[in-house]
Amino acid sequence: MYIHQHKNWTNFTWDNNKLLTLLANVRHLQGRLLGQMENLGFKLKEEAVLSTLTLDVLKSTEIEGEILNKDQVRSSIARKLGLEVSGLVDSPRDVDGVVEMMLDATQNYMQSITTKRLFGWHAALFPTGYSGMYKIEVGKYRNGDMQVVSGAMGKEKIHYEAPEANQVESEMNTFLEWFNNTSETDPVLKAAIAHFWFVTVHPFDDGNGRIARAITDMQLARSDGSPQRFYSMSSQILTERKKYYEILEKTQRGTSDITNWLVWFLSCLENALINSGEVLDSVLVKAKFWEKHSQTSLNDRQRFMLNKLLDGFDGKLTSSKWAKMAKTSQDTAIRDIQDLMDKGILRKEAQGGRSTNYELIIDSHTVYCK
Repeated sequence: MYIHQHKNWTNFTWDNNKLLTLLANVRHLQGRLLGQMENLGFKLKEEAVLSTLTLDVLKSTEIEGEILNKDQVRSSIARKLGLEVSGLVDSPRDVDGVVEMMLDATQNYMQSITTKRLFGWHAALFPTGYSGMYKIEVGKYRNGDMQVVSGAMGKEKIHYEAPEANQVESEMNTFLEWFNNTSETDPVLKAAIAHFWFVTVHPFDDGNGRIARAITDMQLARSDGSPQRFYSMSSQILTERKKYYEILEKTQRGTSDITNWLVWFLSCLENALINSGEVLDSVLVKAKFWEKHSQTSLNDRQRFMLNKLLDGFDGKLTSSKWAKMAKTSQDTAIRDIQDLMDKGILRKEAQGGRSTNYELIIDSHTVYCK
């Protein structure tokens, strides 16, 4: 039997003794991170939020096997938050839709989730009415059965069967009433329960995982008491994806005792909070770099490319890549690079090779392209 086939299946239970230490540590890490961020200046906090939200959107969609363009996501978020950021690019409607859903969930975290709001999120995810090549029901609950399967055609493995379509509306009404009402449950545990509950109902034809993670972020924002996001649960779920699916399937085939799911969720969140230091470090490195070079004469192309390097440049930087990304000629790219080398900002990579690669120097330390 699946969990939803048990009577009163949403009367969840758990063993508090197995959660107390984990929950206390998560709460401590949340408080410490928010305290660290309060000590940053306004612009640095803006940059940290932008970096975190960009990471969250990218990783949430990557969990579903969809790779979005980082520059488009970052630009979309910056525009919608009204942030003054250099090097913005145009973003397509599907990217804007994912961003709009995530920002609505996190920036308006204290507002209730209504059926109408939920349908709006779903419609934003699928602006064409298609998921890939397939026409789906958009902005409404599914009207067909739903199975989670994997494997090649003819050798599919069924991992989970969701409640029947005629039960979805009733199940979702119960979920929304619970989510919107205050309870004695710790806000972090409520985020874990909400995530599990939503994906178990699986109310839509597609997009259930992304919406579940948006709801999770919304509830975590409530637990933080702030719309500013400095850690990414979606990024950590992607890192632990195999274990995520294993514990999800096991819990969905079990009883209403969801202790093991809550233990996994809290451990994953703990790791997300610990790893948030990487985002903060990159923001501080970038701020320190521009503070050092505030009086350095640089053209717009150079500033654009240096920000690319500071934000995490994939692959090796060559003059031809510079020319393509900065939309200029090869000769101009070489002059730009040589100028930065003369100013002690770039240098040639030591190993050389068929083409010359360049790397960024920060306070005698080199930032290597990833």
